[in-house]
Amino acid sequence: MKNFTLTRIPGLLVGHFTDTRRPTGCTVVLAPYGAVAGVDVRGAAPGTRETDLLAPGNSVQQVHAILLSGGSAFGLDAASGVMRWLEEHGHGLAVGPVRVPIVPAAVVFDLLVDDFSQTGPRIRPDAQAGYRACMNASSTPVLQGSVGAGAGATVGKMNGPDCAMKGGVGSAALTVNGVTVAALVVCNALGDVVDPLTGQLLAGARCAPDRLELLDIRQAQLSGHVTPQVPLGSNTTIGVVATDAVLTKPQAQRLAQVAHDGLARSIRPVHTPLDGDTLFALGTGTSGQAADMMLLSTLAAEVTAMAVVQAVTTAAELRLGQHWWPALSPLHHPHDAQAKAP
Repeated sequence: MKNFTLTRIPGLLVGHFTDTRRPTGCTVVLAPYGAVAGVDVRGAAPGTRETDLLAPGNSVQQVHAILLSGGSAFGLDAASGVMRWLEEHGHGLAVGPVRVPIVPAAVVFDLLVDDFSQTGPRIRPDAQAGYRACMNASSTPVLQGSVGAGAGATVGKMNGPDCAMKGGVGSAALTVNGVTVAALVVCNALGDVVDPLTGQLLAGARCAPDRLELLDIRQAQLSGHVTPQVPLGSNTTIGVVATDAVLTKPQAQRLAQVAHDGLARSIRPVHTPLDGDTLFALGTGTSGQAADMMLLSTLAAEVTAMAVVQAVTTAAELRLGQHWWPALSPLHHPHDAQAKAP
């Protein structure tokens, strides 16, 4: 089976945990034997863990996993389960007689997708969810769509959350001159998603909760459309871009930075005050090839944009009571969709 997802990179494993009680979950990218890492946070409302240690001047040189989770800040708890799994399997930074797994994390806000309706304990990814994602991790092609951290993801909330569409998890990979760059993205953006090659609007804010017709928020804003009140931090696109080239920490940070160009090509608007857009970069070095940063930068932006498109084209529609978040798949011609919700 051909693999054009993040696990095309040797040494990386990906696993999802999808909660069956409500649409939420987490996704783990395991690098059990270590990978050089960097990070770049562009959104103004991020939810992150262990990002400071990825700064090029700081001592820790490698990470052992990246966790992407739903559940907003509550979902950061899932990283504890990833640490436990790694420790049990003997992976981590050697500190005297113990090993400490290094697990940076980022979260998306999916609490408006049914979590508000719970009468008992709220349902958010926890340490056990992170542990189970590790148990599910493999090197097979990454399962995409409404799974893991993308289970409760939605996109296009600038006309209000009830007019959004379904987001999800997407992944893509490219190999050029013997070097592979791949991305995995959880798209829960405030903005619309567009095809970066054609500019076609794919998924985003709808004109009304019971209609498929897309508003095109960019044109609407330019025409003076007033955006409804959207909760702070209730959006975010997070992800991992990785390569099998040999990277230093400064190069990994640069790769994370340029990967955001892929978000800018495929999401509009992006990096808003209400998004927490965060991208991690990993270098496994398994190809043995030194980094050609010009090539890697081009590929990183490309696969990130491709992964965003994959996130919405593989998502499944979601219905919860009177709430409806349609998916792209039935919308063969988004600009012409005039039908009402069934």
